[in-house]
Amino acid sequence: MLSVQNLSITFTMYDRGLAQKQLTAITQLDLDVQAGEVVAVVGASGSGKSLLAHAILGILPDNAQVSGQMRFKGEPLTPNRSRDLRGKSIALIPQSIGYLDPLMQVGRQVERTAKLGGLPRPAARTAVDRTFDRYGLGSIVKRLYPFQLSGGMARRVLVSTAVVSPVELVIADEPTPGLHPDVVTETLNHLRELASEGKGVILITHDIEAALQIADRVAVFYAGTTIEIAHAQDFPNGKIRHPYTIALWRSLPQNDFIPVPGSQPSPDALPDGCLFSDRCPWVTPNAASIALRFYRFVALQ
Repeated sequence: MLSVQNLSITFTMYDRGLAQKQLTAITQLDLDVQAGEVVAVVGASGSGKSLLAHAILGILPDNAQVSGQMRFKGEPLTPNRSRDLRGKSIALIPQSIGYLDPLMQVGRQVERTAKLGGLPRPAARTAVDRTFDRYGLGSIVKRLYPFQLSGGMARRVLVSTAVVSPVELVIADEPTPGLHPDVVTETLNHLRELASEGKGVILITHDIEAALQIADRVAVFYAGTTIEIAHAQDFPNGKIRHPYTIALWRSLPQNDFIPVPGSQPSPDALPDGCLFSDRCPWVTPNAASIALRFYRFVALQ
C-alpha cells in the first residue's frame, strides 16, 4: 500500500543574520505498510517519526526539500497527489485533542471532515451517525463541545474524524500519551480494528510496550533514519538485532530497566558511519561504516 525508500528531508534555515544553512533531519529512511497491518514507528523525540507522517500527508513547510521515493498503491506520492488523497484515502489521527476546534460542536466537526472527504451532506450526516455509534458515542455527543468530553470520548472523536471517510491508510501520531490505561487500551483496539478491516495503519509512538499490543511490525527510527524493522514477536523472543533496539527493549522496567548512556546526535552533528556508534557498546574503530551498511540491509528484511 505504502512504500517509502531512501527518504531524506532537508530544511533551509537561517543561521546568523541572513546567512542560511541546510539541516538534514531525515536521511535515507525506509518504511513500507501493507493493507491489513499495523506498523508501529518508535524512537526518541527528534528521530523523524512525525516528519515522516507530514511528508506522507504533504504538509511539510515550504523550506523543506524532499528526496527519495514515496509510493501509495503503486503510484508516486507527489505533493499534488498527497493533497488530493489527504482526508480521502490517507487520514491522520493527531496526537492531541487540542486539534479539535473548541468553538464547534464535535458532530459538526466530524461532519465537516466527511464533506471535505468528498461525501455530500446527507451521506456525511449518515456517516457521522454510523461512526459515532460504532465508537459508542451517543447522539447527544454530537451536540457537545470538546471541553464537555472526557479524555476517552475526545480520543474517540479524533478517531472518528479519521475514519468517517473511506480512507485506506490511517496515520496515528502519538495517540496515547497521558491517557488512562483503559483509554490507551481502547484507542489501540480501535487501531487494530481498522487494520482488521483491511486498512493500513501507521502507529507513531514512544511506547514500545503499547505498540507491541497491536503491531504486526515495528520500525525503529534513530537520528532520522530506519535502523531496524522487526516483527512484533521478535522483541519478546530475543530476535531483535540492532544494539539500539536491544537497548530500548532493555530500558523498560520489566526488562532490566537499564538506561542508554548518551543522547541522540543532533542532525547537524551526526557521526560518520553508524549513527549509533558513539553510544554503542559493540563499536570498534573499523566497524562503524560496516555496521551502517549491515543494519540498513537488515532493516529492510
